[in-house]
Amino acid sequence: MIARFIAFAVLCASVSGLHAQDAAFSTGPAKQINPGLIDCGEGSRVSAVGEIKANDGMMKIVPATVHFDTAPKATDLFNECGGTQLASVAQLDLQSVPLMDAGGSEEFVMYLYADNYFELYVNGVLLAVDPVPYTPLNSSVVRFKADRPLTIGVMAVDWEENLGLGSENHGGMAYQPGHGGFVAHLQDTDRNTVAITNRRWRAQTFYTSPLKNRNCLVASRQIRRSTPCDTRGTNQAGGFSGAYWDLPADWMMPAFDDRMWPSASAFPNEAIGVRDKKAFTNFRDVFDTDGADADFIWTSNPVLDNLVILRRTID
Repeated sequence: MIARFIAFAVLCASVSGLHAQDAAFSTGPAKQINPGLIDCGEGSRVSAVGEIKANDGMMKIVPATVHFDTAPKATDLFNECGGTQLASVAQLDLQSVPLMDAGGSEEFVMYLYADNYFELYVNGVLLAVDPVPYTPLNSSVVRFKADRPLTIGVMAVDWEENLGLGSENHGGMAYQPGHGGFVAHLQDTDRNTVAITNRRWRAQTFYTSPLKNRNCLVASRQIRRSTPCDTRGTNQAGGFSGAYWDLPADWMMPAFDDRMWPSASAFPNEAIGVRDKKAFTNFRDVFDTDGADADFIWTSNPVLDNLVILRRTID
């Protein structure tokens, strides 16, 4: 009986989404393996990708392994990187937006803004990715058909200029941690709200950087809290670390168990700094509409948590 109980406990602990995993750590900058996913020219930041070996012996891709080169791009609402720049959602011709198929018959429209990058899954199907990985910041729309319940999964990435060090040259600091944020509004074809981003979503980090002192990180099972860590910029980054957790292969699937993940944290527009971003302000009527005012969401630390999975199931 005791042996059976132990075997059952081990099985439960390894159920998708509930498995406890200690963080792996890297130290110092990563090696660049891609000089930039796209080139938006002067005034933009380069969306480079790097790799670095962590203390578990594995190579880590920073800031994330993405499907940018192979997945469909979301349709532009506002894109200064060679794309469409609408003045309002009233200018959008929804019928011109490709209808993606998530395996169903009901049609939906989702408006999205990410700082900096998103990949959108519905019921386990990768529908579209953000057409601009870093800057200039942009907004998008995705039209799709699916059956309820809807499992919405978003891989959100706060991109980095200093690869492996979760930071950029900004505000007079060579290593200034940026911040992430994601906001979305999901509607049906009658423009009724189906879901908005808020604290009802789940949020989990899989890459946190820079850590000036690893001991600041509070990590136990599915609790990964970097809020006690120093977020100030600096001109010296010697010895700074990144923390990594393996991304479950099935994180986007409806059957994935996210019950032990923390609820998403919600942030006001001012905290994300969108006051002067036309990609957001031109579309307040979908992001900040009366009765469906969507929150910017992330983990509890939008500054240091750089690779975040967001999930919500809608009946």
